[in-house]
Amino acid sequence: MFNNQKLGAFIVPTGVGASIGGFAGDASPWARAFSKNCRLIVNPNVVNAGGFSGINDNMFYVEGYSLDEFFKGNLKINPSRDNKIGIIFDKGIPEHILNVHLNTMNAVKAVYGVDIPFYELTEEPVGVKFIMEESGISTGALANPQTLLNAAKSLLSKGADALAIVCMFENPADENPDYQNGLGVDPVGGVEAIISHYISKELKVPCAHSPAFDDLEITTELIDGKSASEYITPTFLPCILLGLSNAPKLNQDTGVSIDDLDFLIMPYNCLGSTPVFECVKRGIPVYAIEENKTILDVTKQKIFPTTNGITLVKSYRDLLEKICP
Repeated sequence: MFNNQKLGAFIVPTGVGASIGGFAGDASPWARAFSKNCRLIVNPNVVNAGGFSGINDNMFYVEGYSLDEFFKGNLKINPSRDNKIGIIFDKGIPEHILNVHLNTMNAVKAVYGVDIPFYELTEEPVGVKFIMEESGISTGALANPQTLLNAAKSLLSKGADALAIVCMFENPADENPDYQNGLGVDPVGGVEAIISHYISKELKVPCAHSPAFDDLEITTELIDGKSASEYITPTFLPCILLGLSNAPKLNQDTGVSIDDLDFLIMPYNCLGSTPVFECVKRGIPVYAIEENKTILDVTKQKIFPTTNGITLVKSYRDLLEKICP
């Protein structure tokens, strides 16, 4: 419980092709529905939607590595408001694309009052490479992670409470042309998670990543609604700035802990993660949503055939009526 409300976690992992939440903020309607009557921990993938965000004041916006540490009992989360956000920009971003992101930053400051007092360019290009594995999972690698870490430390020394990261990406359209039709896996989601996990692991600070692309043209083709928010803007920076503005601070000693958690909600066949194992171990109910499937095949029947800690539920709506009416 938190402030006399149930406390739940609503997670949709990145880069595994979830049919709900595997695109661009398309799990937001359900997360917002649960958060009306329950305090909700969400990973950025649930609510990030390019120029939009599904985040609200009853959600804790927590990046994936920090989430795992929370579930292990190694980190606690502390409600925060009006965080000072520092933005890291990859030196590999060309000037005209950087200017679009700086204009976006200033627009978010002007319209939402988000506190973004400083930004910094990395000393060297980060060198992001994204990879679609044969299994269909999205992943990737960084040629120069140290330059990211150096910029992050510099911003924290200036007083940043949270870090937004913008790295230069190649155009991913050829990796999964069906993504715009609401099918398959987000081709850049996996390496985005790698970037944010790295900074979180090293610095224990709220952070999130937004990619920069060299194609600033907005498509005039009709796009599936699940992916549309990423095709109507040349930058995805607004959603992470809105999420980080009120993201909880992290520490090892005081705050909301795993002991306060009442339930965990996961896609049906994506149950091989730290949050699931920790909840089962600790007796915290896990709900696997059958209508939300991924390209994985990690089901209750395969890894938890005898446990009563995981309940299969047909739909998010059915669960909402059960635990957060």
